Amino acid sequence: MEKQPETIMQIDDLHFAFTLRGQLLHVLRGITLDVYKGESLAIVGESGSGKSVLVKTLMGLNDGNGYVESGHILYEGKDLTTLKTDAEWRGIRGREIAMVLQDPMTSLNPLKTIGWQIQEAVELHQDLHGEEAKQAVYKILGEVGIADAPRRYKQYPHEFSGGMRQRVVIAVAVACRPKVLICDEPTTALDVTIQAQILGIIKEMQKKYGLTTIYITHDLGVVANVADRIAVMYAGDIVEVGRCEEVFYDPRHPYTWALLSSLPQLGVKGEPLYAIEGTPPNLFQEVKGDAFAPRNPGALKIDFVKRPPMLAVSPTHKARTWLLDPRAPQVNPPEHIRALREKGRALKLCEEEGTHA
Repeated sequence: MEKQPETIMQIDDLHFAFTLRGQLLHVLRGITLDVYKGESLAIVGESGSGKSVLVKTLMGLNDGNGYVESGHILYEGKDLTTLKTDAEWRGIRGREIAMVLQDPMTSLNPLKTIGWQIQEAVELHQDLHGEEAKQAVYKILGEVGIADAPRRYKQYPHEFSGGMRQRVVIAVAVACRPKVLICDEPTTALDVTIQAQILGIIKEMQKKYGLTTIYITHDLGVVANVADRIAVMYAGDIVEVGRCEEVFYDPRHPYTWALLSSLPQLGVKGEPLYAIEGTPPNLFQEVKGDAFAPRNPGALKIDFVKRPPMLAVSPTHKARTWLLDPRAPQVNPPEHIRALREKGRALKLCEEEGTHA
C-alpha cells in the first residue's frame, strides 16, 4: 500500500477579491488544493487565471484593495488567512515561505551589491554575522552556479546577465532557509538553454535543502521534467490536478486538452498551431456553470448551467468536469490528446516490462 504523503499546506475553498472602482473582482473562486511536503507542484494556466494572486495570497503580498472573502490556508496547522499585518506575516515570509519572482530586476535593489542583498537574508534568517555570514554567501553563490564568489559579491545587479540575476534571486530565497519555495514564472524572460539551467538549479536546491517547491507558469512544457504534480487553473479555479504523467498523458478537462494541444512540440510542420478561441470570462460578473464552457466547442448543456464538482479519475487525479459524471455522453478528446494517451500507455508498458525483467 502506497504511503500517504504528508500535507504541509492545505488550501480550503479559498475566495479572494479585489475592490476596483466600487466593483468586486472575484479573482479566486473556491480554490481547494493540498500541497505535500517535499514535492514539486506546478500550477499552470493562461495569463489572468489567478495563479500569481493565489501564491501572493499564501504570503500576504497582494495589494491593499484585495482581501480573502472566505476559506482557509492551513500551513502546518496555522491559518494564514487570519494574519493581517506585516508584523504578523514576518514570521512566515522568507523564513517559512520564500518566493522567486519572474523579473529579477524588480526584486533586486540596483543600488546595493549582490553580496549585500544575499547577506541581508543570511543575517536575518540564519543568525550569522560578519565574516561567517560572508562565507555563507560565497557558499550559496557557488551552489547556484556563480563562480568567483569574492569578486561577484562586490558587483551590482546591472553587471550580471538575466540568467545570472535570476540565480542571485534564487540565492536570496534559499538563504532564508524556507520550507516552501514559490517560483513565479522563474524562466519567462530567459532563452531555452538558460531556462533549463535555472530549473536544474531549483531542482538541486530542493533536493539539498528538502524544499517543497511550487512553480507558477503558463507553459506546461516548462514543468514537464521538474513537477511531481500539476494543478491546472482557469478563471480563478483549479479545474484539474494530478501527478505529472496523469495530467500529460490522461488529461480529462477540456481546458487541459486545449492547453496541451497548444504546445508547439505537438505542432505538425506546415499546419497552423492550435490556439484556444475566445477569452476567459469577466470575473467582475458571476460565472455560471463551467467557466470554460463558452470556449469549449464540445460543451454540454449542463456546462452553461451548473458548476461541475471535482470528480475523481484515480486516487491522485481529479478534474472539475461533467464529462466524468456517469450520466455524461462519451466525448472523444482532440487528436493531439489521443496521441498523448497512446504515448502514455506505451511508456507505462515499457516501465512494466522493465520492472518484470
